[in-house]
Amino acid sequence: MRADRLVAILLLLQNRGHVTAAEVARELEVSERTARRDLDALGTAGLPIYSTQGRNGGWRLAGGGRTDLSGLTAAEAQALFLVAGPASATPEVKAALRKLVRALPEPFRTRAQAASSAVLVDPAGWDGSTTVRRTPPHLEAVQQAVIEGEQVVLGYTARDLANSTRIVHPLGLAAKGSAWYLVADTDAGLRTFRVDRITSIDRNGQPVRRPHDFDLAKAWRLITDEIDQRRTPLRARVLAATEVVGWCRMTFGSRLRIGPAGPDGRVELELRGHHVRSLAAELAGFGGAIEVLEPDDLRQQLALLGAQLVERYPVTS
Repeated sequence: MRADRLVAILLLLQNRGHVTAAEVARELEVSERTARRDLDALGTAGLPIYSTQGRNGGWRLAGGGRTDLSGLTAAEAQALFLVAGPASATPEVKAALRKLVRALPEPFRTRAQAASSAVLVDPAGWDGSTTVRRTPPHLEAVQQAVIEGEQVVLGYTARDLANSTRIVHPLGLAAKGSAWYLVADTDAGLRTFRVDRITSIDRNGQPVRRPHDFDLAKAWRLITDEIDQRRTPLRARVLAATEVVGWCRMTFGSRLRIGPAGPDGRVELELRGHHVRSLAAELAGFGGAIEVLEPDDLRQQLALLGAQLVERYPVTS
């Protein structure tokens, strides 16, 4: 997990005062590229780390290399927990972060804890692909509202281009694919807002009404499941040869559920698609390795595709 590496890097810096990417990579058993990216992320986030060039170059902890982590400023503590984020799901990492929280001055603890649960990164896109994530104009303001627990008056442009202004209770930020989403409580219940569609954001000075059992990771999982269901309403039951099950995983991603193997060794799968034609086009590439059991209109569409292909590319002796 990335969060445990970040904490470990800070502890290495506190103990040694100076480290190189090669040393961090060796200690944490990661690539030098990963170590360099983590070190850069800590410095960019505003933590007291700076890089030096030359023969004895590397990364140093400000203050002569002996800065006590309990002496982090409020902004630095917040930055650490934002970079670590809720990816720190393992018990060991949670324990390490709890110890670090206890070492922080009392006024910083609330903001550090809020930052640790403010952002969730879901690396896969909606169709299972990974894409470059952009930084929308109001992202930082939304993030601060989440951390500080303050209601905001949100100007928003919906997918149908309708403009609205509403008061929302920011609860968390989630990044999925190329987009950032604000998860917020509203008078109509829990809602998500694409941050790049936010046209204005103003705090109203009122505290957020936060459900006592709210958990960003669980809420986001429910939200994405519901969206996935709406995006891919078509369900198909198929039998697949065992050698193409892995290929199906890569092709369909979260739209695939794997069932038991039948008497003939083929594996039953449940697939979801946008509509009959698009799912048939995806399945056509598997040829006879997949047999569609239902629905009938998907079988008919595949038969039509097969007939068209045979007509276009007749078999010659």
